[in-house]
Amino acid sequence: MNLSKHTRQIAVGDVLIGGGAPISIQSMTNTKTKDAVSTIDQIHRLENAGCDIIRVAVNDLEDAEALDQIIPAISIPVIADIQFDYRLALYALKHGVHGLRINPGNIGEAWRVKEVADAAKAGNVSIRIGVNSGSVKPAFIEKYRGVNPKSIVESALDEIATLEKFGFDAIKVSLKSSDVRQSIESYREFSRVSDYPLHLGITEAGAGMNGIVKSAVGMGTLLEEGIGDTMRVSLTGDPVDEVHCAKAILKSLGLRREGIDIVACPTCGRTEIDLIHLVKDAEDRFKALNFEGKIAIMGCRVNGPGEAREADYGITGGNGRGVIFKKGEVVETVDEAKLLDALIDLIERDHR
Repeated sequence: MNLSKHTRQIAVGDVLIGGGAPISIQSMTNTKTKDAVSTIDQIHRLENAGCDIIRVAVNDLEDAEALDQIIPAISIPVIADIQFDYRLALYALKHGVHGLRINPGNIGEAWRVKEVADAAKAGNVSIRIGVNSGSVKPAFIEKYRGVNPKSIVESALDEIATLEKFGFDAIKVSLKSSDVRQSIESYREFSRVSDYPLHLGITEAGAGMNGIVKSAVGMGTLLEEGIGDTMRVSLTGDPVDEVHCAKAILKSLGLRREGIDIVACPTCGRTEIDLIHLVKDAEDRFKALNFEGKIAIMGCRVNGPGEAREADYGITGGNGRGVIFKKGEVVETVDEAKLLDALIDLIERDHR
């Protein structure tokens, strides 16, 4: 359950956001949208990884036309990311898109914004306003003497006011920065002054470990404070990794219980079994298990039994032998080579 601060609720297709709904995971394709086959293939991979909502870039009419192939071929809602050309937003709305990502200030004259807002309202389609540290309006940079949480938040409120003027309020908001502290403070500030649902992210987080750490620290801090209704981890690389990272962040905070949570010691000089290979093998083999819960895989007699007893199931061992725990009770002792097989057999018997 999402224990976030109370926000109003909107929908992206059949996914509810805000108002106590579970925190949803989003990603964005990095294929050319006009290459519908490649885009559909990537979205299928993201669906399998656990993505709830997908965003695609719509840069021109060919991209927009590809939505006619993409939307019927997938099972999660699609958000069209539109920059500048209001006609692309209107096309996307007419052809079944479930959400828009726009900034009204980039659309142009007020009548263009009104056309988009009216069409979105008629189709029950929500809009995400996205302000990041690179898109703060110059007037607010001058007013607040730079790009900072106050200028970022006021830019977002100004964009919201533009849509509200046309009677549109099915809005969620992102306030992203590549600076983790700036992102955290911007989201905190917005949460204090508005109840619109928030899309969390650390923009341009980077690749690999650096991007994962920045995203986990930034979004994890906010989620622990009850701030955030949907999220995207922005990593340079395969977007499937974004989904895995987002799921791990939510699971670590107890906000999503899905699949198996493996607890494993970091190894030290006391480790008495080949723990590194055992954990890697377990991660691969556990994917096929019909079980959601915590499994501890420990490497010695010092921490092993205690940690294993805290999990639904656990194993620990040394000197060629291993012990299997279930709900804190020892249920079996086997050879180390058969330890993982015996654990999987036990779980499968329990959850047939």
